[in-house]
Amino acid sequence: MNIIDVRQFATQIVGFLLVLFILGKYAWPPVLGFIEERRKKIADDLDHARQENERAVKLRADLEQELKGIEAKARARIQEAVTEGQRVASEIKAGAQKDVTQRLQRLNSELEVERDKAMLSLKQDLVKMTVEATEKILREKLDEKTQRRLVEEFIGQAGAMPGVAR
Repeated sequence: MNIIDVRQFATQIVGFLLVLFILGKYAWPPVLGFIEERRKKIADDLDHARQENERAVKLRADLEQELKGIEAKARARIQEAVTEGQRVASEIKAGAQKDVTQRLQRLNSELEVERDKAMLSLKQDLVKMTVEATEKILREKLDEKTQRRLVEEFIGQAGAMPGVAR
């Protein structure tokens, strides 16, 4: 009893070799081509992903740089606005101070004019009263008693004038 039949074994080996030959001739090249295609596609996809990642990193760096530039411009504009505000405030303050100075000068001038008018009026009244007193003295008899009375009347009239200190 032979456990292994040599004919059957040889037939199986020939069949196996025939299947192997047919598979090697017709099946393996398309399978290997498909595997090679798949490998290339995966490699291309990895390269594409790497390139996209590099582009994203570069884009992020560019955006960060641009954001820094925008922030710097914003700070510069804010500083310009603050400077402009300070300049306008100082101009307004200087204008107000100039206006106040001009008003004070005009008021001082008006006061001087009014004082001069009052002094002129006082002088005119004093001259008028002196002339009147002189006329009275000349009309009256010039004794000492009469002269004293006339001078006292004159002094009383001068003291009764508005604006004259007593």
